Amino acid sequence: MALESSSSLLPPHVVITGAAGALGRAVVQRFLDDGARLALIGHSDAQLADAFTGLANSHHLLIGADVRSEVGMKAAAQQILQVLKHVDTVVHLAGGFEMGAAVHELDRAGWDRMMDLNAWSFVAVQQAFAPSMVERKSGSVIAVTAKVATRGMAAMSAYIASKSALQRLVEAAAAEMSPHGVRVNSIAPSVLDTPANRQAMPDANPADWVSTDVAAQTVAFLASPAAQALHGQHLALGA
Repeated sequence: MALESSSSLLPPHVVITGAAGALGRAVVQRFLDDGARLALIGHSDAQLADAFTGLANSHHLLIGADVRSEVGMKAAAQQILQVLKHVDTVVHLAGGFEMGAAVHELDRAGWDRMMDLNAWSFVAVQQAFAPSMVERKSGSVIAVTAKVATRGMAAMSAYIASKSALQRLVEAAAAEMSPHGVRVNSIAPSVLDTPANRQAMPDANPADWVSTDVAAQTVAFLASPAAQALHGQHLALGA
């Protein structure tokens, strides 16, 4: 599936946050296979260098940055735009999950951690990259929300609240940016089949989960011209 680029003569320029994670690696490989030029953002330069040894000293960019920091993300965006000149797609994969206490036993630290990782990080990423997309009147932003974001569940209140907040942010950003030619959407998987989830849920059946390859294919679809009519949508994946 062809990726959307500002020019058919140039490879699409794609920014991927959370690139070193299990889903991140699958998404990176998918865009590499499609010929994109990538700017990968992770916790640190060392983390990215370990995860993507084959991309060292290439025309791709590996940048350590805190996605929760407006200052850090704006600095990363400035570095990326200085080299790539423009960005066609931003894929915001960075986030976090943790089980929690009952609502009446929640602590502020756990609440803030989920909100920062899953909701505020999207705001920081938007602040960094949206202005250049709006100026060019072209681009696509893709987030990872969650299928469970539509309803509350026991012991998951902070996580679900943060993913629900992220979905509302995606919808608001889509309404704000669609008049400027920029699309904002998300994928909303049930449970991703990752090593971490298999370790955390050893008694579950991974056959019912969403493979990272399938999730990466859906991200690539949202970045392609085939999804140009989608704005503020959350593509639910998994049973």
